[in-house]
Amino acid sequence: MLRRTTRRDRKEEEDPLDAAQERRVRAVLALGGVPQTDLPDGVQQVRLRLLERAAKGYDAPRDVSAWAAVVASNLAMDWHRAKRRQERLGERLAALRHAAEPSGEETSVLSLAVAQGLDQLPAPQRQVVILRFYADLPVASIAEQLGVPEGTVKSRLHTAVKALRARLHEDEVV
Repeated sequence: MLRRTTRRDRKEEEDPLDAAQERRVRAVLALGGVPQTDLPDGVQQVRLRLLERAAKGYDAPRDVSAWAAVVASNLAMDWHRAKRRQERLGERLAALRHAAEPSGEETSVLSLAVAQGLDQLPAPQRQVVILRFYADLPVASIAEQLGVPEGTVKSRLHTAVKALRARLHEDEVV
């Protein structure tokens, strides 16, 4: 007797993690301090790494469950590093702003708003804003260091400044 394959059956056949392994990965991520909202992304990252191994022709790990737990633990550490990096960036930007123009509470509010706005920019945009306005590098130098055309740097700067300006107006900081 032929059995009709459903979409769910195909998903289970293709999924490199079974339900128990997925629960273990979620637990490791959660115990590692990754917020609940980021757990699905972490599980997907583990799946992706398993699929990438297979695509590269590597043998499957002997103990997929243990391998997935180690990868999840590493992802949790990476998540914390990225979070700390973002926090330090915001603090440094606020400190730079204070050192340049120490003029009271308005400057503090503006610095904090700009730092928060920078945190919300995509990484490539944030990078060029910091290099241009905080490191005071010319566009040509930024383009050369990043290995991208000057037009790309200008475009990223334009888009980032526009987004920051809109955010500052929304927050009624400016």
